[in-house]
Amino acid sequence: MVSQEQRRRQLAREKFLRQQQRRTSARRKARMRNSVIASVLGVVVIGSVALYTTGVLKNDDDKKTNASADVTPSATPSKKAPDPCAKPAAGSIKKLSWKKEPAMTIDTSAKYTMKLATTCGDIGVALKTSAAPHTVNSFNFLAGKGYFDHTKCHRLTTNGIYVLQCGDPTGLGSGGPGYTIPDENLKDKSLKGNKYPAGTVAMANTGQKHTGGSQFFLVYKDSPLPPSYTPFGTIDAAGLKVLDKIAAAGETTGAGDGAPNATVVINKATVAKS
Repeated sequence: MVSQEQRRRQLAREKFLRQQQRRTSARRKARMRNSVIASVLGVVVIGSVALYTTGVLKNDDDKKTNASADVTPSATPSKKAPDPCAKPAAGSIKKLSWKKEPAMTIDTSAKYTMKLATTCGDIGVALKTSAAPHTVNSFNFLAGKGYFDHTKCHRLTTNGIYVLQCGDPTGLGSGGPGYTIPDENLKDKSLKGNKYPAGTVAMANTGQKHTGGSQFFLVYKDSPLPPSYTPFGTIDAAGLKVLDKIAAAGETTGAGDGAPNATVVINKATVAKS
């Protein structure tokens, strides 16, 4: 027979063994749990890196990059050509708009000239009145209203085609007088072989028929273009020299099509009967 003391010791030993088993089990579960947590954290980190590299979490980094770019000078800055033009005359652009093409007021059988007094020099233009009456009449109207005064020539192309584009009061290439005029003189004898010769003044448009407004371009070197732009004038020799000076200064992008580096502003545009 087992004495009470022996029984007490046996129960104590069994209790100790059970405690040891529970502790061992608890440690095993803890190790497993920690292993799972570490694995999950690893997946989160890897996933975060993947999201970052695919651009989902790029905003903050972009801000840092941009900030760095703002304060870090380029190792090889490009040299801008000296501005060959004078400061613009005092004055401001008039914000004018009309709902329809102006009534015909010019003498279509007479000769007219246009003078663009620019910061780079005067550009004289003999207008083709009889061949492009709507266009010449519109320019006579707009110049008389001071529409072109103090406006920038906003575009210079030096590759492929060779033109200086002007006539937009906004300076962005999207402005106009509020009305459009019809295409004219597209069979002019000067437009041979899909080429606009140096000295031509022609209307810009949207690429669609009869969408000319106030923007025009001055061709300083023979340019391959389809006959889709109303040719309405011819630049004089002095004006071509002015354009050559502007072209020599280049444009802002360096790719051959951008704003001119020269400060080209039409201080005053006038149309007169000659």
